[in-house]
Amino acid sequence: MTTSSQVNNTGQLKFAFISMAIAVVLGALAAHALKTFLPPQKLESFQTAVRYQMIHSIAIILVVLLAKNNFSVSNWSYRFFQWGIILFSGSIYVLSTLPLHSLVWTKWLGPVTPIGGVLFILGWVFLALNISKSE
Repeated sequence: MTTSSQVNNTGQLKFAFISMAIAVVLGALAAHALKTFLPPQKLESFQTAVRYQMIHSIAIILVVLLAKNNFSVSNWSYRFFQWGIILFSGSIYVLSTLPLHSLVWTKWLGPVTPIGGVLFILGWVFLALNISKSE
């Protein structure tokens, strides 16, 4: 039985795969190009964003696989992981590259980063609380 709160597999997988591809590209960019332009602390932050984007892209794939294997999984876990990637990793990408661009208005993104982190936590908590084996 499928309800509107259950996983929409195709869209979620597309998001996860595109997110993973972006993370790989940005990780390579950090490893090869940005290291000559960013101070070590900013580069480390950028790499943290890449790592969390990869982990939570895989988490989205996990949510879909669980749903395909007859587990009842709430769509909220996916949404929290998705928005966590956008807010946490996205804000860190912009903030850590401030030395490369003059978009000082982006400094308001600082408080957005922990909101994204909280969304990651909520995604895992919702996954733990809402998973059940459908028979």
